[in-house]
Amino acid sequence: MPESPSAPPGVDLPARSDATDAPPRIGGGAADGAVGVPGRSGGEAVDGADGRAGDPASGPDGAARATAPAGPVTVDRETLRLALVVGGLVLAVLLGFGLGRLNPPANPAGTGPAASTGAGLPAGGAHSHAPGTGAHSHDGATVTQGGGDGATGLSISAAGYTLVPSAGAPAAGRAGDLRFQIRDEQRRPVTRFAVVHDKPMHVIVARRDLSGYRHLHPTMAADGTWSVPVTPFDPGVWRMYADFTAVADDGRQVAVVLGADLTVPGTYVPRPLPAAATSATVDGFTATWTGAPEVGRSVPLRFRVTGAGGGAAALEPYLGAYGHLVALREGDLGYLHVHPEPVRDGDAVTFWLTAPGPGRYRMFLDFQVGGVVRTAAFTLTMA
Repeated sequence: MPESPSAPPGVDLPARSDATDAPPRIGGGAADGAVGVPGRSGGEAVDGADGRAGDPASGPDGAARATAPAGPVTVDRETLRLALVVGGLVLAVLLGFGLGRLNPPANPAGTGPAASTGAGLPAGGAHSHAPGTGAHSHDGATVTQGGGDGATGLSISAAGYTLVPSAGAPAAGRAGDLRFQIRDEQRRPVTRFAVVHDKPMHVIVARRDLSGYRHLHPTMAADGTWSVPVTPFDPGVWRMYADFTAVADDGRQVAVVLGADLTVPGTYVPRPLPAAATSATVDGFTATWTGAPEVGRSVPLRFRVTGAGGGAAALEPYLGAYGHLVALREGDLGYLHVHPEPVRDGDAVTFWLTAPGPGRYRMFLDFQVGGVVRTAAFTLTMA
């Protein structure tokens, strides 16, 4: 073993434990929790019993020490090594932060106008509007909540808000009222909502086999209870979606879609989903769509509506646009609320759709002619 270097008078060299240069111990040993000095065994306290910071000019008994003469001071290799490691870690963190600021994450939403969809929204899937914002189109994009695969309405709570249906679902074969509240994280009823697409609240109700569909616009009482009259429901389990933009106490506007199941008593016989098709006829009007939807990519779908004679139907604005499209995924009933481009392409209405995954979807197109809103339904299969 090599000899330890001799110390000049009055200079304490750090203790060496053995020839392996074991790393210094930090902490431990001292009954009062004092931090141990690197290089000293047993976590020796920096100060004595009086709790003051250690004074290099005095010993433990308070006697004055001799001042060290000028000359070289030996540095413990382990202390130096520890300092280099810590410095390297700090440098790595600073470099990582700088690179993150210089390279923000890419938007995976796809191409075209829909590139500003879900991935570009603030955390939680929120999108903001000025107070009292009227109808708008989101540049034809699908509005999504953060998390998941882009489909929403799968949870009764999201973004700090909860859907609370009133007790008692609508009875089969009997008209009634659908009632509910939206509550915040403090369980308080929410009473401030932004007007989006001409309404402060959009409610979609669909049977679990996707054989029934309703688009409702309830009204709110002073206590935050929403209600809307409904015609009789067929027996079965129905999925209710509350699609709204809440105004928080600090003025933030958060777009949310919440979902809950409603059970209508009676004999429920599920109906098979119709085969995939690009056209549907309702009340003498035929709606047809063209396009090539893809999983995970925003693709335009163009819808045209013709009358009984085959000519283009005289579409009227409905909810601030010439059409309204909702797609529901078979199985979990994931909800996609799709809005059209503000300008029509001739007699066509263009929607940008991002299919979140493979499977079968039921698309519901609302359109208005002669003051009457009709709904055309299509089955879409995504490989």
